[in-house]
Amino acid sequence: MVLCVGMLMIVLDATIVNVALPRIQTDLGFSQSSLAWVVNAYLISFGGLLLFAGRLGDLLGRRDVFMAGLVLFTGASLACGVADSQTVLVVARFIQGIGGALTSAVILGMIVTMFPEPGEQAKAIGVYSFVASAGGSIGLLAGGAITQAINWHWIFIVNLPIAVVTGVLALRYLSRDRGLGFSKGADLPGAGLIVAALMMGVYAIVEASNYGWASAHTLGFGAGAVALLVGFVVREARAANPLVPLRIFRSRNLSGANAIQALMVAGMYGMFFLGALYLQKVLGFDSLEVGLGFIPVTAIIGTLSLGFSAKLNLRFGARATLIPGLVAVAAGLALFSQISVDGSYWSEVLPAMVLVGIGAGLSFPSVMTLAMGGVRPEEAGLASGLVNTTLQVGGALGLAVLATLSTNRTSTLVGSGESAASALTGGYQLAFVVGAALVLGAVAVAVMVLRSPPSVDEAVAVEAAEAEPAFSSEAV
Repeated sequence: MVLCVGMLMIVLDATIVNVALPRIQTDLGFSQSSLAWVVNAYLISFGGLLLFAGRLGDLLGRRDVFMAGLVLFTGASLACGVADSQTVLVVARFIQGIGGALTSAVILGMIVTMFPEPGEQAKAIGVYSFVASAGGSIGLLAGGAITQAINWHWIFIVNLPIAVVTGVLALRYLSRDRGLGFSKGADLPGAGLIVAALMMGVYAIVEASNYGWASAHTLGFGAGAVALLVGFVVREARAANPLVPLRIFRSRNLSGANAIQALMVAGMYGMFFLGALYLQKVLGFDSLEVGLGFIPVTAIIGTLSLGFSAKLNLRFGARATLIPGLVAVAAGLALFSQISVDGSYWSEVLPAMVLVGIGAGLSFPSVMTLAMGGVRPEEAGLASGLVNTTLQVGGALGLAVLATLSTNRTSTLVGSGESAASALTGGYQLAFVVGAALVLGAVAVAVMVLRSPPSVDEAVAVEAAEAEPAFSSEAV
C-alpha cells in the first residue's frame, strides 16, 4: 500500500496538469507552442530515465533509490507550486520527472521480491496495476476540482503532505535491501547511451505534433535515437558487466508482454485524452464533469484489478486471462469510434468505457505478471524499469500518433465544409479506429509469442530433475 500510494502520486502528476494548462498559460504568459513544455519537460526526463533507474535499484538497493526519487520529486513539486515564471516551472517539471522515474521504476521490482508466493503476488500486482492504469483518470477529476476550487499552484503543492507521509511509512515498513554493487553492472557508457536514446526518442515523439512526422526535425531526432539505441545494444553485448544483460530478452513472455503493453497503451491512452476532448469540445462538459465522466472506467478497472483478475490469473493463467481482456479493450475502442456530434454520454460514451474498463482490468495485471514472471531477484528492478518504460514510451508514441491523425482528419473535414463540431468528431472517430487496430495487434502478439508458464507442480518437478545428477551407462 505504501509503494502504491507513492506510485499513485507519480501517475496523478502526469495527468493532473493537463486540466490546469489553460490557467497556467494565462497566469505565466505561455504561448500555445511553449505551453507544451510544461508537460514535455516531465515526459522527457521521466521516460528517458526509467530503464536506467530500474537497474540502479538493483545495484544500489531499491528502497534507497525509491527514497531518493521521492525526496527529489517532493522538492521539485514545491518548486512547481511556487513557480512565478515559465523557466522555473519548466525546469522544476524536468527535475520532477527525474524524481518520478527513480521512484516508480523500482516499485514493481520491490513488489515481486516482497511477495514471492503466487497468490499474494497476484493480489499485489493487481493493486499496482489499478494504480498504474486507472490513476490517470483520477488525475483528471482531481485536477479539475483543485483548479476550479483554489488555483493551479495547488495541483503541485498537494503532493507535499502525501510524499512526506509516504516517505515516513516507507522508512518504517520497507526493509532496506542490499544492492548488487556497482561492480556488477556499473556500465556508465551504456547508461549514457540508453538515457540519451530514450530522451531523444521521447522528445521526437512529443514534438512531432508541432513539426510533423515527416519533418527533418522529427526524422533527424528519431534517427539519432535509433542510432544511440543500436550503439547501446552493441555496447551491452560486449561489456563485461552490462547495465542491461541482453539475456533477459530471451524470455518470450518478458519480451512479448512488453511489446503487448506498448501496443495496448498506445491504443488505449487515446481514449483518456481524445475522449476528454470530445466531452469538452463537442458535448460541452466542464473540467470537473470530464473527471466525473471517467469515474466508471476507473471504478471497473479497480474492481477487477483488486481481486477478480488475480483469481483468474491463478485459475486459468495470465495468458488465458490477458487475451479476452485485450479483445474487450479493442471492442470498446471500436464502439467509441461510433460517437456522434449530437451524441449522449449515457448511450454512446459510457458503454464504450465499460468495455475498455473490463478489458483493462483483466489485461494490466496479466501483462505485468507475464513481464515479471521468471525474472531473477537481482534483476527485478531492471524488469520493473523496462515495464514502466514500455508503458510510458508506448503511451507517448500512441497519443502522438492518434492526436496527429485526429488533427489532420479534422482539418480535412473543415476544409470540405464540415462544421467545427462535426470535424472534431470525425477526427476522434478515426483515432479510435486506429487505437482499436493497435490493440488487435497486441492480441496477435499474445497469441503468437506468449507461452503459458508451467504450473507450480511442474516447475518443482523440473527443478528436481535438473538437480538430479545424470549418469550415462558409460560413466557408470
